[in-house]
Amino acid sequence: MSCIAFNRYLIARRMTQVGLLLLFWLGANQGLGVLTGNLSSSRLSRSIPLSDPYAVLQILSTGHLLAGTVLLGALLVLLFYVIVGGRTFCAWVCPVNPIADLAALLKRRHGLHGGFRVARYTRFWVMALAIPVSAMSGVAAFEWISPIGIIHRELIYGAGIGLCLVVTSLLVLDLFILSNGWCQSLCPLGAFYALVGRRSTILIGFRPDRCDSCGECLPIYPEPQVINFPQMVERGFIDGGDCLRSGRCVELCPTQALHFSTRFTRASTKNG
Repeated sequence: MSCIAFNRYLIARRMTQVGLLLLFWLGANQGLGVLTGNLSSSRLSRSIPLSDPYAVLQILSTGHLLAGTVLLGALLVLLFYVIVGGRTFCAWVCPVNPIADLAALLKRRHGLHGGFRVARYTRFWVMALAIPVSAMSGVAAFEWISPIGIIHRELIYGAGIGLCLVVTSLLVLDLFILSNGWCQSLCPLGAFYALVGRRSTILIGFRPDRCDSCGECLPIYPEPQVINFPQMVERGFIDGGDCLRSGRCVELCPTQALHFSTRFTRASTKNG
């Protein structure tokens, strides 16, 4: 298998992430109207509103009224991630993802394990806590400190010391402080999309007859609960919202036991 084929989804993810950043940059700096705004609130082709539903929830909790177009944008984004499922945003859109992938690579190569392990449910507590904190403070709490938003704005409107500080902080956190890092432990936006995409249409299918239990897929997932072989054999797919839908396991599976599929395809195959 060629290097490109072996890394086809990784290449596609990086092209998607860079492409979206480029479109946002062109919208902000060159007047190109394909994508204008930022990840919290934007417009596609200057007409279709797109809003971060988690940010909208925080703003609504403050008591501020939002325009109907913002609410419509949040609904459109929410429906999209309900369909594509899992933490697709984290793997294909989020600008923190390449940093997390770099930290994971450095950990594997240099035997780093971080200092502390935080329960994966912590990010769900952070997600929930941001709502009352927003209500009490009168501002969207997570949006003010979000490394996702900071990195995105710095790359679009002009990189400065803020970008260096946030990237360095995330790498130090992932490499030396938390064994399971920002994305797996603390990020409330990842927790939000994990809940939204629990019962999605698109998922990673599993063919038990092709699996030889080589274990090549296990190191790919930073969260061990994602790969649940008894459940995968029973259902025919990787279930739940924690799956990144990155396609990395599909690329690395030597027997092609893993593949992109849909819940309906699995149902019709099972019934047939």
